[in-house]
Amino acid sequence: MSCELRGAMSQGHLKMTEEKIMFHHSKTGRKDTLVAGDIDIVNWQRIAGVWGIRIFTKDGQLHRFAGFKEAERDRVAKHFSTSYNLEMLDRELSVKGWNWGSASFNGSVLNFEVGKHDAFEIPLPYVSACASAKNEVTLEFSANDDAPVNLSELRFHIPTQELAGDEDPIETFKEQVLAKANIVTATGGKVMASFKEISSLSPRGRYDIKFYPTFFHLHGKTFDYKIPVSTVIRLFLLPHKDQRQVFFCVNLDPPIKQGQTRYHYLVLTFLQDEETELELDIEEDELQEKYEGKLDKEMKGPTFEIMSKLMKVTCGRKVTVPGAFKGHSGTPAVSCSFKAASGFVYPLERGFIFVYKPPIFIKYEDVKHVNFARSGGSNRSFDIEVHTRGDSTYIFSSIEKEEYHKMFDFLKGKKIKVNSTGKMDASSIKLGGDIDHNLEKVKADAESDDDNSSMSSDDEDFNPDALEAKDAKEEYDSDPSDTGSESEPLTGSDSETERKRQEKAVKKTEKAERKKTSKPSSSRSTGGGGGGSKKKKLTKLPGQPKKPMGAYFLWLQAEGREKIKADNPSFSVTEVGKKSGELWREMDEDDKKEWDGKAKAAKEAYDKEYKEWLDNGGAEAIKEAKKEKRREAKGGASSSAKKSPKKSSSTKAKSATTGGSGASFKSKEFIDEDSSSDGGKDKSSDKDGSDADMKSDSGDASD
Repeated sequence: MSCELRGAMSQGHLKMTEEKIMFHHSKTGRKDTLVAGDIDIVNWQRIAGVWGIRIFTKDGQLHRFAGFKEAERDRVAKHFSTSYNLEMLDRELSVKGWNWGSASFNGSVLNFEVGKHDAFEIPLPYVSACASAKNEVTLEFSANDDAPVNLSELRFHIPTQELAGDEDPIETFKEQVLAKANIVTATGGKVMASFKEISSLSPRGRYDIKFYPTFFHLHGKTFDYKIPVSTVIRLFLLPHKDQRQVFFCVNLDPPIKQGQTRYHYLVLTFLQDEETELELDIEEDELQEKYEGKLDKEMKGPTFEIMSKLMKVTCGRKVTVPGAFKGHSGTPAVSCSFKAASGFVYPLERGFIFVYKPPIFIKYEDVKHVNFARSGGSNRSFDIEVHTRGDSTYIFSSIEKEEYHKMFDFLKGKKIKVNSTGKMDASSIKLGGDIDHNLEKVKADAESDDDNSSMSSDDEDFNPDALEAKDAKEEYDSDPSDTGSESEPLTGSDSETERKRQEKAVKKTEKAERKKTSKPSSSRSTGGGGGGSKKKKLTKLPGQPKKPMGAYFLWLQAEGREKIKADNPSFSVTEVGKKSGELWREMDEDDKKEWDGKAKAAKEAYDKEYKEWLDNGGAEAIKEAKKEKRREAKGGASSSAKKSPKKSSSTKAKSATTGGSGASFKSKEFIDEDSSSDGGKDKSSDKDGSDADMKSDSGDASD
């Protein structure tokens, strides 16, 4: 359903019981309640293109709810008749398009009728200004940010009548509008109290503030504002983080305007040790009757306390102060930034408020969830992302890391869903003096990825010493694990020659291994999900239908290949394929239609057979085949991880036996040749071969 609110249709849920009518606004979370005893008139009429109900309360307020279906009219009328003892009458609208009619005032509503039907209705509290000319009255309206189209001005032409007597019909019309409109009409009057040079952050400047019975006046060097007390919605009294200042925030709806800028909040600042003494210009009887003794004639104390008390009593609103939350500094203020503006966020008992620029208030009941996020590349701060039910997101950034657990625990205590981006468990994060938030996030991501993907290899599988290619150590002239000594490294042309020989031997060994195992080279990624290996497709399962060929291959198999071979007997397979592609591209569309039809028929037959095969056990066969493939891949990865340490240990053992100087260095090439030679040699023959190799090696060095 939807509810008419300041010229906009607000979406929400309507609930009608025997005692009351409630409407819950989906975007703002606001709840409007009409008690059964306060309802005076109920009508059924068209509202915004759909059917709705028009309700007048006994105090003259108008409420409209739309979204009913025409068939629900009798059921709604029966509910009002049985529960509220009210008859729901039909209210027709004028569709003639005339703008000449009669205006009548019903409670706080201006009703304009053409004939006997309603042309339009205007709730007078929406009027922000009213001015009269020769025979015209102009009404101005406050803009509503939620409305796609705003009514800004409406003019009524009122002709003068000779029978009007001494009364001016234009002034009479204007007075009736002003009586119910939300407009400050007093230009002077009795000042209850006044404050000089009050500092304001929004709108910025210094203002003299004067309190009147129905409004308060802000007088600055450039601008003046007269603000009705009825426009004040909320009051906040918030201590500054430096514990020397106090913010006093006044929430206004409709807001005050300064050119094209609208201010929804007044943000006044006071020093805590600044005191004021004043005497209210009100009689004692009026203090007791009108304000029920909540104000004293003589008031003395801190300026912010006197200001907040006056505003609380004259506006009839509660003053909200911080609750149980205390930040790292011992104050309820948490330093942060919103977009490019720095300020403070206060976690109150019922919502967040950010001060200032712009001041933002978010109720906890409107919060969908809150994300705790790392600041980009910084380990000294974090961000808070507040996602509301109205699909709005507020990001408060650059919050000190010491506030993390305090904010997290406080929001959890308010039963707000709290997430932590980067797959991190916010409750397990340790905020020490030297913690690196980015590193912790990377570690958490890596652990999560390892748990979710059994095909990815662990970091423990990587052992540079076990790789035959030694790619990871290519910046060294020789492998330190093979030389056995660092006291006599090879230099100059000898080291370059040795490096080339090793590379040649490595390539030769890899080639031999590939021929034996028919597997990819070791320099590529091994194990499931690696970088170089391609993902193998599942083989055809028993009973699985074979996929049909396309139009081109049907033509090639039926007549294309035979025709090309007959015309060109000397063509190779590659030349036949090239020629067939040329013929297919040059073929007329009419000739291709025959093969396209055959391919389409084959595809339809295949789809039917494949569906039958899936229904008769094919789906289970596919799942089993995938599970078997994963088990095989996992087994292969674990077996390769077990074999790697053996290779590295054997290499270290050989390097240890070769001894201490560069003269005892044994080339990888000769080691591989020995290992690949006949395994039936005895120990003496191995020793002789090793000695001969060392002699040859030393001879090369001397040359």
